[in-house]
Amino acid sequence: MSTAGAAVNGTKRSPREVAEALRARIRAGQLRPGDRMPTQARLAEEFGVERGTVRRALRTLQEERLLVNVTKGSPATVADDAPAALAPPAASPQPTMVALASRVTEAFRSPHVRIDALCLTAVSLTLAFGEPLRLIHEGRLGPDRVTVRVLLPSRDIDLAFPTPVADGSDERLHSRWLSQRNAQGQVLRHNLRNLRRTHGIDVDITFRALPFTPPVKLYLLNGSEALFAYYMITRQEEQFDDHEPLEMYDTLGTRSMLFPFDQDAGGRRDGSFVEQSQLWFDAIWNTISRELTLAGGL
Repeated sequence: MSTAGAAVNGTKRSPREVAEALRARIRAGQLRPGDRMPTQARLAEEFGVERGTVRRALRTLQEERLLVNVTKGSPATVADDAPAALAPPAASPQPTMVALASRVTEAFRSPHVRIDALCLTAVSLTLAFGEPLRLIHEGRLGPDRVTVRVLLPSRDIDLAFPTPVADGSDERLHSRWLSQRNAQGQVLRHNLRNLRRTHGIDVDITFRALPFTPPVKLYLLNGSEALFAYYMITRQEEQFDDHEPLEMYDTLGTRSMLFPFDQDAGGRRDGSFVEQSQLWFDAIWNTISRELTLAGGL
């Protein structure tokens, strides 16, 4: 019998781990659209598990639309097409709200999820965590550990944006940004820490303050993928209560175009970008950033 299914310390693989292994084969092209999977008996022998474990793994892949015809008897078949969320990142950029959630969800298939983020308010990041959290609560994802580090601007600096077009600062803009930064961070922290109570997942989420306004947003996923976007500054007008409309410079971060870089699939260029981005993030985290306390708190 193959020892491929033996996990660390001799523990047999779980349905999730079997699904991860088979998913990787499909993504790598070892199993192509239309191919028939090995029989459940052969898979059980290969991974050193019971057939029930294999069936649960196959059903997970069927729910992800990677397999069809998953029955108790005949072998399943690789689906003709796989969801875009499971494919490697496209070379072309996509809006943050299109690309980020699917990549974060894919990152959560790792036993140890590691996500670093540099951004203005964490709005996009909080929204992106919604799908993997839902799948965890449904029992379709189950990482052992989640580590998240977030760099956000300090409350004590004069932001480059949002800022009035006219010279000088405006307390209304700063207060609104600060309230949004704190609220999004609190929601993200609460939702992740709740995984420890509900699912026994080891969660560590930390925020640190930047001494500058980030002109870009950066997300680093599991040390192997980087998503990079420019904050595009626009001139806008907004009404505050009964005051005259305020002209200001601001950005719509959720619409920023994310450029994907994959260390595993993108070749030397992508690998170098991911490596240097991680080194840059770590350098800021360990040097000029400071402890950040979110006001209020959940």
